[in-house]
Amino acid sequence: MDLARYLTLPLRYKPWQPRHARLILADLSRREAQEQRPHAVHLTAAIDWLCRAQDVRDGQPDAGGVSAGWSFEDGWLPSYPETTGYIIETFLAAADVLQRPELVDRARRMIDWELSLQQPDGAFPGHFGEPGSHPVIFNQGQILHGLIAGYTRLGRQDCLEAALRGGRWMVAQMDADGCFRRFEHNGVPHVYNTRATWALLRVGLLGNAPELVAAARRNLDWALTQQTESGWYATNAFVPHRAPFTHTIAYAIRGFLESGVLLDEPRYLGSAVKAARGMARVQRQDGWLAGTYRDGWVTDASYACLTGIAQMSINWTRLAQVTGEQSFREHARAALAYLKTTQRLTDADDAVRGGIAGSSPIWGDYSRFEYPNWAAKFFADALMMDLVDIVIPPLDPPPMIVRGATTRTTLVSCLSTVADSAG
Repeated sequence: MDLARYLTLPLRYKPWQPRHARLILADLSRREAQEQRPHAVHLTAAIDWLCRAQDVRDGQPDAGGVSAGWSFEDGWLPSYPETTGYIIETFLAAADVLQRPELVDRARRMIDWELSLQQPDGAFPGHFGEPGSHPVIFNQGQILHGLIAGYTRLGRQDCLEAALRGGRWMVAQMDADGCFRRFEHNGVPHVYNTRATWALLRVGLLGNAPELVAAARRNLDWALTQQTESGWYATNAFVPHRAPFTHTIAYAIRGFLESGVLLDEPRYLGSAVKAARGMARVQRQDGWLAGTYRDGWVTDASYACLTGIAQMSINWTRLAQVTGEQSFREHARAALAYLKTTQRLTDADDAVRGGIAGSSPIWGDYSRFEYPNWAAKFFADALMMDLVDIVIPPLDPPPMIVRGATTRTTLVSCLSTVADSAG
């Protein structure tokens, strides 16, 4: 981005404001990267930023939720039901890792706010939950993850009951072929719904609702039909005929990965391995990944989608945990190293310090000129998973995991075959 383009930025971003211009000019001048510190330092900063994002909504109708983030255009945004849902599990994990019990109380407030939003038919509102906002399948699933955390970690039966209602609403929207075509972002199907399907599967297994489990399998089977020979997923961008962001690719991988573990299903886990290997092959030595990829893992994006890099660190760590293949950890740690260089640990601005921008440079196409809360959430998760080798969210109680004819040894052996064939 040159200075001429900077001077012609859309007025809504207010690039002339000193608060904004400082961040733009820092990226324009390519100043020295931020210092890499121990995981715990970066983790504390990210969690503190998320706490501020929750606190800025105090006194508002959406108090208890977490602001969607801070943007040049609107400042601090309203609470976001979707991402507040999966931030619940982050705060519960951080409470243990950082020995900060007050984070549990914050998670409880998030849960109470989410429960207050559920409609009689089980749906949760999309977007910020404003009047007239319609439910969205993906958003619904992420809220279910938070409710599952409320049940499994805090023993709240009301969370399981709400999650079951929410899961049945999801199933009612599914077409016979397993694809979601109603209540979809931009009105088109998305493979990245596998991360919502993973939540549906968890609810079905925890709540002894086999119809939810069967529906989850149908969606996963449909999503498998969208994977190409290279491991990339078609029908996975926010809008048709665009290259998907690294963010949505990583969503799809995580949904397949965790569903494969829960169901002991090599096809799903193998799909995740194939895609994760494709991403690993194009990762730069410094941990950088492009903002978007087309089939064959080709990109013309010159910016990084920081959220997607954090998510891929999580995916690679999980695959190392599941398969025992340590090369995945090397990719995960390279991603974390790169992300650390983008986090401003000592910035005087509360909206910036400890947060993670949507893109690097900040004017990249993903969450342009924003610090989204989910970027900080996934960075925190990735740090904790590497720091103490845990899973976020934790594996659900053992009775939940389905044991079929395929043993874990056979599963890992099958994955090795998939990995070899993927090159």
